[in-house]
Amino acid sequence: MQPARRVAYDVLRAVSESDAYANLLLPSAIAEAGLTPQDAALATELAYGTLRRSGTYDAIIRTAANRPVDEIDPAVLDALRLATHQLLATRVASHAAVNESVNLIASAQGRGAAGFANAVLRRIARETPGEWQTRIEDAARSDDERLALRTAHPVWVIRAMRRALAAEGRADELEALLDADNASPEVTLVALPGLAEPGEPRRPYAPTAYGSPGGDPHRLLTESHGTVRVQDEGSQLVALALAEAAPVRAEERWLDLCAGPGGKTALLAAVARAYGVTVEANEVVPARAGLVRNALRAVPGEVVVHEEDGRVLAVEHPATFDRILVDAPCTGLGALRRRPEARWRKTPADVADLVPLQVELLTAAIEALAPGGIVAYVTCSPHLAETTGVVQEVLRGRADVAELDARSVVSRLARSPIDLGSDGSGRVQLWPHRHGTDAMFLALLQRTDSDARGDSAAEGDDTRGTA
Repeated sequence: MQPARRVAYDVLRAVSESDAYANLLLPSAIAEAGLTPQDAALATELAYGTLRRSGTYDAIIRTAANRPVDEIDPAVLDALRLATHQLLATRVASHAAVNESVNLIASAQGRGAAGFANAVLRRIARETPGEWQTRIEDAARSDDERLALRTAHPVWVIRAMRRALAAEGRADELEALLDADNASPEVTLVALPGLAEPGEPRRPYAPTAYGSPGGDPHRLLTESHGTVRVQDEGSQLVALALAEAAPVRAEERWLDLCAGPGGKTALLAAVARAYGVTVEANEVVPARAGLVRNALRAVPGEVVVHEEDGRVLAVEHPATFDRILVDAPCTGLGALRRRPEARWRKTPADVADLVPLQVELLTAAIEALAPGGIVAYVTCSPHLAETTGVVQEVLRGRADVAELDARSVVSRLARSPIDLGSDGSGRVQLWPHRHGTDAMFLALLQRTDSDARGDSAAEGDDTRGTA
């Protein structure tokens, strides 16, 4: 089997069997196989393209096989998905796609499975991509199901995206958003301020962001010793907005409460150096805490990295921090173009499980704010339950917290005019189709009560420098 196809297939199997993340596994698989740049590009297209559109391919395979896909052996199904992608979405010759997939199945699953796969793939190869698309859409039970088959998104995700866009009065942008989810994103780099200078081409919004100069940026990243990193421009914007939200005073204490894997922490730490600000980080998962420490190696000075439940850490440090970033665990629906398998892994139940945690983390962060302190609530999801819903729940009945206008902060920060929609609040929702970023959400909340530090603060005992 051609090495690129083998690598792509092995990644598909790892995603199916072990819940692996393709964006983490694929680079190491390519390196281990010693693929040429051309074969590496092919393996990436085959793996990502197959994962991205697997829901649509399953509908085609189900029709061609005349049986539900959950009745097909998982290893055979992954091979059929890979071959279907080659047949319908690439220039790979039909006979090569069919024969190599059949041979792979024969060696792994036996002649019986190979015969079944051969019959299914030859049926698929007899019709054009357009004919197959018409056929499966004609069998759809609703307009949303037809759109799901056409754009390779689960119906529940489509409905959530539509509601989020409608909140800005832009529901008509839904198909543009879904198409953007299916486009491979360009590599965006961050130059840590004070440690590296952005190269060309510059990105339009974040002052620290620029595009990869071409090809694999690995050499550039290595030579920079961590002062240049791969980071989405939207992620850079929301982190920088926390620093830009109000004038920075010397000796402030900042906290990244949910820091893993550390990209935003490193950016905040680099910004903080210019102000003499202390930065701390927290990450409950030890392996991810290790990634945070690794990301911070490029930034001179010490950043303490805690390994606690963020809700507990915040309670242990009441009225302590001047700025807190809560980059909350979320469904990740805003980064589907980077994580092609995520759309098929997540369910509405994940939202229901995450929202209480998001509310608790944001509530705890507010308690850890010093008077006048600011928390940035951030998610890489536009789902209204994870964004506006969380903010509204936390603000309900609280007179000691004011919401700042994050839209004006981001507009002031951006290098070029930025088209930010509005739901009537000052919150920011970025979009892949409109901004070329992940769909990052940002709300800025400020602690307004003057006695949050307790009696000792009222007597002049400034406790910001203590735990």
